[in-house]
Amino acid sequence: MFDFVRTHSRLMLGIMVLLIFPSFIFFGIQGYSRFTEGGAVTVAAVDGQSISRDEWENTHRTNIERLRRQRPEIDAKTLESPEMRRDTLEGLVRDRVLIATARQFHLVPDDERLQRLFLTDPQFASLRNPDGSVNRELLAAQGLSVQGFEQQLRQEFGMQQVLGAVAQSSFTPPAVAATSLDALLQRRAVQIQRFDANAYRAQVTPADADLQAYYEAHAADFRAPEQAKIEYVVLDLAALAKDVAVPEEDLRRYYDENASRYTQAEERRASHILVKVDASASADDKKAAKARAEQLLADVRRSPTSFAEIARKNSQDPGSAGRGGDLDFFGRGMMTKAFEDAVYAMKPGEISNLVETDFGYHIITLTGIRGGQKKAFESVRAEVEQEVRRSLAQRRYAEAAETFTNTVYEQSDSLQPVVDKLKLSKQTATVLRQPAQGASGALASAKLLEAVFGDDAVRNKRNTDAVEIGPSQLASARIVSHTPARTLPLAEVRERVREAVIGDKAAALARAEGAKRVEALKKAPNENLPIVLTVSRAQPLGLPRPLLEAVLKADAKKLPAVVGVDLGAQGYAVARITQVLPREAEAATDSMLQQQLAQTWATAEALAYLDALKRRTKAEIKEAAVSAAAKSATP
Repeated sequence: MFDFVRTHSRLMLGIMVLLIFPSFIFFGIQGYSRFTEGGAVTVAAVDGQSISRDEWENTHRTNIERLRRQRPEIDAKTLESPEMRRDTLEGLVRDRVLIATARQFHLVPDDERLQRLFLTDPQFASLRNPDGSVNRELLAAQGLSVQGFEQQLRQEFGMQQVLGAVAQSSFTPPAVAATSLDALLQRRAVQIQRFDANAYRAQVTPADADLQAYYEAHAADFRAPEQAKIEYVVLDLAALAKDVAVPEEDLRRYYDENASRYTQAEERRASHILVKVDASASADDKKAAKARAEQLLADVRRSPTSFAEIARKNSQDPGSAGRGGDLDFFGRGMMTKAFEDAVYAMKPGEISNLVETDFGYHIITLTGIRGGQKKAFESVRAEVEQEVRRSLAQRRYAEAAETFTNTVYEQSDSLQPVVDKLKLSKQTATVLRQPAQGASGALASAKLLEAVFGDDAVRNKRNTDAVEIGPSQLASARIVSHTPARTLPLAEVRERVREAVIGDKAAALARAEGAKRVEALKKAPNENLPIVLTVSRAQPLGLPRPLLEAVLKADAKKLPAVVGVDLGAQGYAVARITQVLPREAEAATDSMLQQQLAQTWATAEALAYLDALKRRTKAEIKEAAVSAAAKSATP
């Protein structure tokens, strides 16, 4: 079927037109819209705003791509599981709740605060140009415009404010913390007797019938996984960049055209004297404040060297008055516009005229300038070359990626044509459906392996389509030989089956012996056991987790208490709890544990607050629509 479609693509296109065009005439466009109406179905609502199935699907696809980039080895089936899809929808609802609450309480930052956050937060350093502006190229590479980035930041900061205030204000009283830690870290004196399954192996001699029965009952444990021997090729931007020749004149041209990137952002240092007056003050108050500021300006102009002293005595800015009005160095965008414009128009030592802002009247003197110098070409040559090489390689990669994609599809019976066209290396490997532990590069891509084991690739041994295995990395593979999953014959796995049968029967003997010991101890409660320990969750002393939990959960109202614990393949254990002891208090450990407890408490309070906000915003997941979407998504 696939061969026919590939060979007769024009014919198939004609048939599709003949089928589709008359049906538009007969049914009308509205008839076809029914096929896409499912995407507009509301799957959740928050604050009266709907979340459509399309939005859910798009967000889930975005999440999948992000996870695949972060963890190429992740199982594709896990990403498309109902649980992961549900997590995506609940995340969408949570974000909508937080955004709605941030808007209601005016927690979304305005332009000035947003600029300040962008300039001062270290996480955005890579997105800032030397002059403090946004690097548009990097945003574009992430599929974002400046406006989209600003909107995203506003929402993120607003959401952080909603839950951050709750989490940061959480308080765990010392008495509550002490009680919680006592319950968590109490110690118990215990006597233990182990019945190791290995000690009973010599008593087991399995018959052939036992082996046959176990093999048939556990056939799934003796299956060889599906595997394929493949050839594959990779188109990689980094590899292309190594082969790019960069002429010296191109480097200097790029350096000149991007001078701002190699210029240190200019910062200025200023001192000021502030006479406060509110923007909404009466005309008389403003007149009085201005007169006071003009008097101080006259004093400063008469004696410029006394600026700091006059600021200390008269400035109404509590943050800088004690330092003689000094504001330290600052860049563009960190002060109000009128103040900034005045400072960047001044010369060192110059004293400004009165500058009016929303805070009042300022008298400013410029005390220092740093930055603004362009780095010499020689000092940044390596950086320039790297940028130019990457830029040229990206152009070449875009062309090569199109050639790669078309060639592996159009000449699908071999990878040799794309190898010859693009001078790539062909590699071989034997792979399973899931990436092997420690795999790297193309072999770590679950997306590529999913394509390798697709029906067409397996049945016809055709090239896979070009698959993106990483940023600016494409790969295609074809199967050389394929081995389906199969159950191995008993003769081939006889020794494995025999070991499993012996292990099962030995563990059963250990359990039976241990259960008898439990009954005997209940009749003779004062009889001692060979191993004596004092254990806690902080000091398990190597006890298996099931045994430790059984000891710590045992009812200690009446001691001694006896418990028996099935340890599976390891056998059985009997424990006799004789005493409950308080935790051992240590200042350093207690302090760390109290911090962890406080964090857990804060998280719990934040989640409880989020639940309250969901009720307040009438957040609702439409379970019927979600179930219908899940059924339609099931192949």
